[in-house]
Amino acid sequence: MACPVTVRNSRLLSRAALACLCAASVLFSSTTATSAGEQQSATAESEDAAVRVMTFNIRYNNRRDGENAWPNRKDIVAGIIRDNKTDIVGLQEALPEQVRDLETRLDEFAWYGVGRNDAKVENNNSGETCSIFYRKDRFERLDAGTFWLAQDPNKVGNKSWDAALPRICSWVKLQDARSGGIVFAFNTHFDHVGEEARQESAKLLVREIPRIAGEHAFVLTGDFNADPNSEPYAVLSGKKQADDEEPTAFRDAVKISEQTPNGPDSTWNGFREVVPGRRIDYVFLPSGRGSVRSLATLDQTYEGRFPSDHLPVIAEVMFAND
Repeated sequence: MACPVTVRNSRLLSRAALACLCAASVLFSSTTATSAGEQQSATAESEDAAVRVMTFNIRYNNRRDGENAWPNRKDIVAGIIRDNKTDIVGLQEALPEQVRDLETRLDEFAWYGVGRNDAKVENNNSGETCSIFYRKDRFERLDAGTFWLAQDPNKVGNKSWDAALPRICSWVKLQDARSGGIVFAFNTHFDHVGEEARQESAKLLVREIPRIAGEHAFVLTGDFNADPNSEPYAVLSGKKQADDEEPTAFRDAVKISEQTPNGPDSTWNGFREVVPGRRIDYVFLPSGRGSVRSLATLDQTYEGRFPSDHLPVIAEVMFAND
C-alpha cells in the first residue's frame, strides 16, 4: 500500500504521516510474523518427515572378547539406538539371542530378521542375522524377505564364489504413518574373506534391490567389508556397472550429506582405537531419489570402551514421495 508523506519539518511529521507509517509498520510486522510462522511450520514439517537411519555392526556374542563380550555391551548398544532417536536401524552380526536382548530393551521397535544358516531365529544355530529394527509407532510393515548373496539367491544357507560363510540381505517394506509413503529398507553384510564374493555380491544387490523395491524409495545399510577405493564400492556407487546391466548407481550418504559429516572417516576400531581409512560401513540411497540432511559416525566410548568393534553410522534422510 503506497502512502504519500510530506515532511515539512526535519523533526516533526504530520499526523497523517504518523498514521500512515504506523499502518505500514503493522502491515510489515504482520507479514514478517506470517513469513516466520510459515518458515517454522515448513521446518517442523521437514523435521517430522525426516527418517533417521542407522547401520550398526554390533559384533556377534563371542565369549573370547572378555570385557568386550556382548553381556557387557548390550545395554549400551540399546541406548545408542534409542538415544540417537533412530527410526530404522540395520544390524549386522546379530545372533538370535542378541536380537532378543535388544527386543526386550527397545519395546518401541518392531523387527524382522532370519539366520543366514537356516532362515530361522529359534536359536544361535541359525547363525548371524541382518535384522532390521524400525519404530512401530511410525512404520507399518507391509512385507519382508531375505535373499542370499550367492549364485542362487533363493537357496537357504547357500554360499558362492570364494565366500567363507553364507551371506544374506534382509529387507522390509514399510509404510510411513507420517507421510503415507512407502520405503524399503535393505540390510546386508558382505563376506570378510572372499574378494570375488564381495564383488559379485555388489553386482547382485545392484540387480535385486531395484527389482524388489520397484519405483519406491529405499535405503541400503550394511557392513560391506570394502573401503571407498574397492571394486565392490565402485559397483555399488555406479563407477563400475554390473555386467550386462543398465547402470544403477547407489549414492553414498557421506558423499551427498547437505551438512559436513561428523565423526571420523573410518568405521572400524577393533575394540582398541579407530583405524584411519577403514570406512567399511555405509548408508546408501538410490540415485535421484531422496536426500541426506546430515550424517554422523559415532565414535563415543563408554568407560573407556567402544560399544562394538565397528562404529555406528546414522544419517538423517529425506525420502522422495511416491
